[in-house]
Amino acid sequence: MTRVIRIHETGGPEVLRVEEETVPEPGLGQVRVRHTAIGLNYIDTYHRSGLYSPGELPAVLGVEAAGVIEALGPEVDDLRVGQRVAYATAGPGAYSEARLAEAARLVPLPDGVSDEAAAALLLKGMTVEFLVRRVFPVEPGQTVLFHAAAGGVGSIACQWLAHLGVTVIGTVGSDEKAALAKAHGCAHTIVYSRESFVDRVREITEGRGVPVAYDSVGKATFSGSLDCLAPRGMLVTFGNASGKPDPIDPLVLGAKGSLYLTRPSLFTYVATRPELLESARALFELVEAGIIGSEVRQSWPLAEAAEAHRALESRQTTGASVLIP
Repeated sequence: MTRVIRIHETGGPEVLRVEEETVPEPGLGQVRVRHTAIGLNYIDTYHRSGLYSPGELPAVLGVEAAGVIEALGPEVDDLRVGQRVAYATAGPGAYSEARLAEAARLVPLPDGVSDEAAAALLLKGMTVEFLVRRVFPVEPGQTVLFHAAAGGVGSIACQWLAHLGVTVIGTVGSDEKAALAKAHGCAHTIVYSRESFVDRVREITEGRGVPVAYDSVGKATFSGSLDCLAPRGMLVTFGNASGKPDPIDPLVLGAKGSLYLTRPSLFTYVATRPELLESARALFELVEAGIIGSEVRQSWPLAEAAEAHRALESRQTTGASVLIP
């Protein structure tokens, strides 16, 4: 039997239940993966709470993990039993000791990337890849705003952007998180609980504003992020840590300087296998080169997933976190 974390209804962390099930043999195009590390992500809390649909209930949560292939289904030609793999776009089901997954959604792991690092970095790292290379391709010398700069995505983004020669203005929730963001390459930190990030961005940029603001916080920062943009700047909203942003009148974008607003999804940007493999390759290349650190800052046993969710939602975590089966 295999242990899983399942929800039968949406709600708070208390709806997460430890249960057991039998994982069947893989079908056409599938593999069975024995997990060694499971990524903890904000999207997991959205599925649990019902902000994003978790699909048909009951459901096993989790979208990211690393492990070893135990069995191959028919017509799986480019993977092998015993191979180390990771995934972040195979659909929910990662909160388990083992599962079936579509082979086309698995990424082989290079020798220089550990299972824990892959489980902690793949979803967040590919998110950063498409944000800074494809949604708004940043250029050396630019200054950008990145909210939650000490979080899992933010920490990777600061390292990646600094490597590209971009100056990062990052918002954080405490002096401790400010120090962490700076250690990862964030040039300017703003503790939003005691400073106006709009005023500070305007001060740092000498009134020009930034060409792009990356916002995973949502409701609490959305309006201010628009006010930080230079004319024809872009707001990239990709998360709702503080809740869903209020509706906006498109005329506001024109009045504030012909601004652009986009809500991209990783799943759209890695929809094909070549896109998926290229995004992962770009990330793993920087990890193996030591440009992006692979430190896991928090871990919990799989059975303590509810406690992990409480820590994540109360912003007690920094950087990457994993669950260990």
